[in-house]
Formats: sequence, C-alpha cells, structure tokens
Amino acid sequence: MSTILDTIIASKRLEIEKFKPKSPVDRFERDGFFWKFTTRSLRASLEAPGSTGIIAEFKRKSPSKGWFKPKELEVEKVLRAYNDFGAAAASVLTDEPFFGGDLDDLIQAKVISDIPILRKDFIVDPWQIAEARAFGADVILLIAACLTPAEVKSLAEYAKSLELSVLLELHDEEELGHICDATDIIGINNRNLKTFEVDIERSLRMAKQIPDSKIKVAESGISDIDTIKRFRDEGFKGFLIGENFMKEPDPGEAFKAFVEKLKVS
Repeated sequence: MSTILDTIIASKRLEIEKFKPKSPVDRFERDGFFWKFTTRSLRASLEAPGSTGIIAEFKRKSPSKGWFKPKELEVEKVLRAYNDFGAAAASVLTDEPFFGGDLDDLIQAKVISDIPILRKDFIVDPWQIAEARAFGADVILLIAACLTPAEVKSLAEYAKSLELSVLLELHDEEELGHICDATDIIGINNRNLKTFEVDIERSLRMAKQIPDSKIKVAESGISDIDTIKRFRDEGFKGFLIGENFMKEPDPGEAFKAFVEKLKVS
C-alpha cells in the first residue's frame, strides 16, 4: 500500500526532473552562499556546554494536519526568537506542496541567525544538496526510509565534501544498516510513518543499538520537558521540535517559554 512518504518522494522526483536542467550545479557554485560563507557545525552546536540541544523547526503545514500557519507567515520573526532564546539549530521546511515551504525561507533563516540551519526536505539526488549549499543550509537531512544504504553513503559523502553536516533520520531497527562513517548525527523519529503513532519506548530501544561515537537526536512527538530529560538520560544530545511551537499563536514566544522551563528543570 502506498504511503504519504511514497507520494511525497514521487512528487519530489518530478520536481527535480523539472528544475535540475534549469539550475545546474555549476550555477549554484557561482551564486548564493556556495563557498562565500563557512558552514556552521551541527555537532559542535549540540555538544557545546550549556546547549539546549533543541533543533527548533519552522513549518507552515503538514500532510496529516494541514496548515498550522498561513502561507504568508514570514520566517524572520520566528527564527529570531529561535536564535535569540537558545535553539542549538533551526530546521526549515523547504518542500512547498506538502509543507508550505520555500527556499527563500532558508535564505532568510541563514542571514538573520547565528545557529546552524537545517534544510529539511526529501533529498534523493546530489543536485538537491548543491542547491541546499547555495541557499544557505549548514545541514541536510537524509531519510533512510526513502534511500538505500548505498545512496545514504554516497549522498552523505557528497554533502561532507561541500562542508555540510548530515542528519540521518531512522524510523525503525531495519534502517540501522544505513548508518555509515559519513553519518555522525543520527535522528530517531518517534513517529511511525505508517500509523503516525508516537512511541518513545521504541526510539529508546533503537538508540541502544547506535554506536556511542554518533550524536543521537530525538525527532517528533516532543512536547514537554520531562520527555527531553528522559532522552538526555539515555545519551541524546539533540531534540527536533516543530509542531509544538508552530501550532501556537506566537511560535517564538512558545519557544522562549519552553526553554525557560527547561533551564530551571
């Protein structure tokens, strides 16, 4: 049975086929941020003394829940709050059809912040990685569920050659074989891709099978301080949180309040 991920990936491949000939990699190398700025290390930010570990996400909608915020919502106000009030990094959705994102959001996030910026999208082609570098990303996401282990290795090595950090997202134990030398930051998505149920216990079990040399990031379904403390106790350094902030009337204020609670917990 086809899943929403299958639908998104099919759409993404058509998108790449359309735009790739119009913007070859050598154009990216001439334009944008490609080699003009040093990228910011996600690992260093997550391991910094006193880091909150929070990768705060900016997204306007999701396929399962629709719009959180109107398409006109500017990234600037939200990202300034993330940057100023303690996010270790920011995740910016750039997929337009399913998440209401835009590559311009990535550029804005880059120029108004000092923290690493993750381009969160569905990457299946090296061209998208060059595009991410040109539009200001410091980090790219690779989703194991839509890539083979060989593809992950190839894409991660290419990203590293462009001085980008790589976050590899896993969903179940069968994907542990996607981990390789070029993927030093491993995200475990607490949400089942098929049922959309959140299962923290499954993520904690998976984490025990990940080498200690890797940085572990918990993703999805994190809405309270106790959950972060529990993941920290199990060795996690990062916590990707998006919907919890974006569903609030003022995502920046919601983030600030969350961090204040975290600091006194």
